[in-house]
Amino acid sequence: MTGFIHSLESMGLVDGPGVRAVVFLQGCPLRCLYCHNPDTQTFSGGQETTPEALVKRLLRFRPYFESSGGGVTFSGGEPLGQPDFLLACLKLLKAEGVHTCIDTSGVGQGDYEDILKHTDLVLYDVKHHQREDYRKITGREMDPTLAFVEAVRKANVPMWVRHVVVPGLTDSPEHLTSLGEYIATLPRVEKVELLPYHTLGVHKYQTLGIPYPLEGVPPMDKTTLEPWNRQLNEACCRNTDN
Repeated sequence: MTGFIHSLESMGLVDGPGVRAVVFLQGCPLRCLYCHNPDTQTFSGGQETTPEALVKRLLRFRPYFESSGGGVTFSGGEPLGQPDFLLACLKLLKAEGVHTCIDTSGVGQGDYEDILKHTDLVLYDVKHHQREDYRKITGREMDPTLAFVEAVRKANVPMWVRHVVVPGLTDSPEHLTSLGEYIATLPRVEKVELLPYHTLGVHKYQTLGIPYPLEGVPPMDKTTLEPWNRQLNEACCRNTDN
């Protein structure tokens, strides 16, 4: 079996607890308006590798994992887009006692139950919690995401919830209040992260010759989100064992 990775970050500090190796898998079925990695969207390309070769490479960072409470995070692209490869990697890492995390929008295929059995933490990227706006932002329907969330609920895996806040799109007080109500229904939420929209990936669209969907939209002011981050964490992270 082989899979395709776009890149690997060896000393990640934001995609889960501790120091982490972050594996960006190639391919994503969504076409989010604010995607900052359009070069990861297609399922063609990337570096082909086996689970065994990748995990051997990742285990070189074990001392950093062990000293910081870190581990390995699979991101993308969309890691659930290569479910068999992902599962094989997760199994090998868990056999080595490494903390595992998947950073996902919840859209993919495969046996979620088996994948989640070998996953210690889910970073759930909430594109939107209402169907019409979800479709507008991603170009896809919301049902696959809901199915994944239900699988996480059954597996009782803790999650960190992430949401990109875009000026004029997902930044209204009404939206953020409604988002908080949605997050409060999710299982085992340990942390909420409102991520400010940025334009650091615009040059990638130019390189690929793709029009940028949010041309002219300014970056989100991070300080504006700080009160909302505090409020949502206080309101939504009180029950981590349900």
